[in-house]
Amino acid sequence: MKLFHFRGVATLFILLLFLRHLRRADSAPPLFACDGSNPQTKSFAFCQTTLPVHQRVKDLVSRLTLDEKISQLVNTAPAIPRLGVPSYEWWSEALHGVSGYGLGISFKGRISGATSFPQVILSASTFDSHLWYRIGQAIGIEARAVYNEGQAKGMTFWAPNINIYRDPRWGRGHETPGEDPLVAGKYAVAFVRGFQGETFEGNNVNNGHLQASACCKHFTAYDLDNWKGISRLGFDAKVTKQDLADTFQPPFKSCIQEGRASGVMCAYNRVNGIPNCADYDLLTKTARGEWGFHGYITSDCDAVSIIHDNHKYARSPEDAVADVLKAGMDVNCGSYLQNYTKSAIEQKKLPLSQIDRALHNLFSVRMRLGLFNGNPTKQLFGNIGPDQVCTKEHLELALEAARNGIVLLKNSDKLLPLSKSKTSSLAIIGPNADIRNTFYHNGCDFVNCTFAAIEDAVKIAKEADYVVLVMGLDQSQEREDHDRVDLRLPGEQESLIKAVAAAAKKPVVLVLVCGGPVDVSFAKDEGKIGSILWAGYPGEAGGIAVAEIIFGEHNPGGKLPVTWYPQDFVNVPMTDMRMRPDPSSGYPGRTYRFYNGPKVFEFGHGLSYSTYSYNFISSTPNTIHLNHLYTQPTDQGSSSVRYLSVSKIGTNTCETLKFSTHVVVENTGDMAGKHPVLLFVKHERPKNGSAVKQLVGFQSVSLNATERAHVEFVLSPCEHLSVADEDGSMMIEEGYRHLVVEDKEYAINVVL
Repeated sequence: MKLFHFRGVATLFILLLFLRHLRRADSAPPLFACDGSNPQTKSFAFCQTTLPVHQRVKDLVSRLTLDEKISQLVNTAPAIPRLGVPSYEWWSEALHGVSGYGLGISFKGRISGATSFPQVILSASTFDSHLWYRIGQAIGIEARAVYNEGQAKGMTFWAPNINIYRDPRWGRGHETPGEDPLVAGKYAVAFVRGFQGETFEGNNVNNGHLQASACCKHFTAYDLDNWKGISRLGFDAKVTKQDLADTFQPPFKSCIQEGRASGVMCAYNRVNGIPNCADYDLLTKTARGEWGFHGYITSDCDAVSIIHDNHKYARSPEDAVADVLKAGMDVNCGSYLQNYTKSAIEQKKLPLSQIDRALHNLFSVRMRLGLFNGNPTKQLFGNIGPDQVCTKEHLELALEAARNGIVLLKNSDKLLPLSKSKTSSLAIIGPNADIRNTFYHNGCDFVNCTFAAIEDAVKIAKEADYVVLVMGLDQSQEREDHDRVDLRLPGEQESLIKAVAAAAKKPVVLVLVCGGPVDVSFAKDEGKIGSILWAGYPGEAGGIAVAEIIFGEHNPGGKLPVTWYPQDFVNVPMTDMRMRPDPSSGYPGRTYRFYNGPKVFEFGHGLSYSTYSYNFISSTPNTIHLNHLYTQPTDQGSSSVRYLSVSKIGTNTCETLKFSTHVVVENTGDMAGKHPVLLFVKHERPKNGSAVKQLVGFQSVSLNATERAHVEFVLSPCEHLSVADEDGSMMIEEGYRHLVVEDKEYAINVVL
């Protein structure tokens, strides 16, 4: 029997090796140009790696026929065999892991999947830039591995999504880092640097070469998909200059200037009447001119066709093509440019120079990816293989992100953590629960919960020592092209929760698996619901993370990156883009910065099994003198408050004005923990249009019980103490502000 077993294992081992060999043999090599074994390529200047990229691209574009040029303006670009240029797919996805969604990635080969990190909204709740960088780095490594294995048709990935989570009903809000522009910008910078192969600090260690190409989307003011029949494909977002300046544009500016993203995607919608992909001021003057963007700009899929078909902005398909290329867009996800560019040229609506401009940007990125340097497996990043996909380190990173992102919303009488030794039985109930315990009931067949088996669930709850309800949403409720119309839990979920809680022996634990906020006021105020955990969409290690937190193996420290609104907020039209409240009409404003209505849970809310104290150190300056650093006169507004334009101060002077704020953080509990310290600023006398408060810094801190740490925040008056006026110009006003960390405040006076 033992011999048979040995032979069986040996035979299986040999068979696996044979199958592995077959899969390697069947695996196609990665696609690349300038094959060194092809004598023809040696005569092409675009294959000479010693030449600068712009010179190589110029040579390549000059060799293309008009039809060849046009063929390269769409996401599925065909090969140019006579020049040895392979086909290329621009559309791949990697929001929280390399994805098979899109046309560029195949998992039918030696690599059958990639690490699934938590959805972005949960990673954002860690407020940990270093973690975001490491996630981006891991995804970028796995992307390059898939390419090197011949399972990728391209190395351009349309991530991250850094739109502001303006409205809680938005179906794609969970793809974003939340509602705060500073957080969205910091996330963009960290993720892009890691993904593209730079250091955390942004040092260009690879001389412009890209591990993988990141694309910040959706530019700009895009946060409505399909709400009550109003579609993103025809929506005209009416946005004030003020809101553009201090809410919608800052994440993209950070992504481009600090993150040095190599891609940007223009969004479906119009902004103030102009389709984003046809907006010259947006794409060329702002992104490329003011912010110094060097990369390619893609449309969202079919976003060019809708300029004619839906927006009715262009009179003809040829006009739409001319509009987007003249605006500065480079590649069309779709076939519109392939179909109508030639006729646009023939009708003299489009000069050839605009096509050459677009091709220069497109081929520059492909060259920076090393796809025109010969066999990429023998170049920089060529040693990244399948053994670096789904590694133990990446799984641990996914678990770390889930652990540190999960938010403890409520914990009455310290119900959590549960004691393993004292918990004799546990019931898991809910449509988002897994079967892994003795007592289990799904409660509802599906998340929409049109019918709940309440009696059966109650029966199980009565038998258990403790009950955990796993409820929430899924992609049937919130997804691309589908916004919510309700903020409550779907169907009979609330009735199920109430019935189980009433029947249980002890207060129950409610775990919410969802991306967007839900109105769980009933649970917040119900004594029989002792604890509430928000788990977001926690990725492949999410189940482990939730269990570890419930049983005290990990101390939760995440904080909400979005405001949780009550159900009444659905009375606010989702189409109203205004951030600031309007007292005259009762419009409440949006996000923690401006919303003046009731909240279920606030932005930044999150409990811990420990307690923490915070104190500002007196070395933080209490007066900021700006009057002696420049000679320009100050301005005075209608409110008789003096202010100074940031643009008048200048970049160099702004740099000299930076100052440090020091905060002592102490873990006053009896359990080690990690949590983010959030620093806000608020005006002593806020005027109409000013934020209630504004996040200006955040750092993640790990402390043992009774341990202290000194946290330094470096602030710039030009960035952190300025406000946008109605024209979108950033101004520094005189007067007092208060720096705020939790319950502690520190006053500083700006003197002009």
